[in-house]
Amino acid sequence: MSTEQSPAPETSVPTCYRHPGRETYVRCTRCDRYICPECMRDAAVGHQCVECVAGGNRGARSAAPRTVLGARGPVSAVPVVTYSLIGLCIAVYLAELASMRVVTDFMMLGRWVQPDGEVIGVAGGQWYRLVSTMFLHERGGSFGFTHILFNMWALYAVGPALEQVLGRWRYLALYLLSGLGGSVLLYLVDPSGAAVGASGAIFGLFGAYFVVGRKLGAPAAPIVFLLVINLVITFSVKGISWEGHVGGLVVGALIALAYAYAPAAQRRLLHIGMPVVTFAALAALVAVKTLALT
Repeated sequence: MSTEQSPAPETSVPTCYRHPGRETYVRCTRCDRYICPECMRDAAVGHQCVECVAGGNRGARSAAPRTVLGARGPVSAVPVVTYSLIGLCIAVYLAELASMRVVTDFMMLGRWVQPDGEVIGVAGGQWYRLVSTMFLHERGGSFGFTHILFNMWALYAVGPALEQVLGRWRYLALYLLSGLGGSVLLYLVDPSGAAVGASGAIFGLFGAYFVVGRKLGAPAAPIVFLLVINLVITFSVKGISWEGHVGGLVVGALIALAYAYAPAAQRRLLHIGMPVVTFAALAALVAVKTLALT
């Protein structure tokens, strides 16, 4: 006796839910719909479809991840603040070459009495000189070119790494307050002295680089060597403002200590509070010195 075999039931081939004409056997691990290679997006496990990936991105935090010191990672790896500072210093240097007045009107000058009795400088109310001087450099000549060249090289060498780990606003605050610290120490020690240069701010970055490097376990020898060499030059070469260098170094290192070693629970408070307190202390020192001079 023979038996008749019935034909196998017809099964439909699955297709991509976004592209119905494309056969596929891969499912989205999130919504379980079939997806073709064009619609696949790598996930932690398997693949997800375009819509699920987009939905997950919308639900995720939009803020960038934080660095090891608690700063939000920059939007891009480009050190925007460092490049902006370099560009500003170069632009001001070109302005100096065009007019000597740029130097005389904006360099650091504590107190100077004009022949007519007028007092100019910080003691005369020109407090902006404490900040504007850090964007000036020696004007013209081989020394002037070497001055800005070395400072911009140093800023380019250590600035991007600090900007990356500290975040932009912390890094900018560190730079400006270090430069201000150098100007303030010069004003306190030698109020009749004059100076120009970003060296105070640069030394502040050196100090911060050492502190942050120690916190992160990076080798300290290179930055220590650079610091020692520059301090030797500072105290050996006549005409260099040691006050600006030392003041910047001390302020930069102190601010970096707060940045690097703040407890996680108080990190935001200290990262904001330390620059504010530092600025207030420097401003108070300037005010007291000004009263003493006038």
